[in-house]
Amino acid sequence: MVSKEVILTHSGLEKLEKELEHLKSVKRKEVASRIKVAIDFGDISENSEYEDAKNEQAFIEGRIITLEKMLRNATLIDEGEINTEVASVGSTVTLRDLEYNEDIDYTIVGTAEANPGDNKISNESPVGKAILGQPVGSIVEVSVPAGIIKYQIMSIKK
Repeated sequence: MVSKEVILTHSGLEKLEKELEHLKSVKRKEVASRIKVAIDFGDISENSEYEDAKNEQAFIEGRIITLEKMLRNATLIDEGEINTEVASVGSTVTLRDLEYNEDIDYTIVGTAEANPGDNKISNESPVGKAILGQPVGSIVEVSVPAGIIKYQIMSIKK
């Protein structure tokens, strides 16, 4: 099976590396201690503390595997090579909603870093796909559950 490329900025890479290190050095030890304490309570067959700790351990180990795979398949965005002629991964794009005449800035990132609350949208999201490769002035249409939203690209910067 070919693993999917994970596009990351330098800050996104650091964030994933820190999370991985925290899970390996802190969370693993915490959950191991919880399991030991729960076992010390005696019969683990009906011990909810033990069950909770084992479930958390499984989650942590799964997340560690996921992060390691993401980091192995990471492609870093070279911020010096971000093209400001067209919208691309790593660029910050100002879009004007043509219906409401409101502007919003989005930074286009890979799916691993996407966080709509921080205005970081995935290159695979509907808006990300619609604006990729488009120059300033372009009008794009994005299909959303409520219908179609039209945006005009007002600016592109690094």
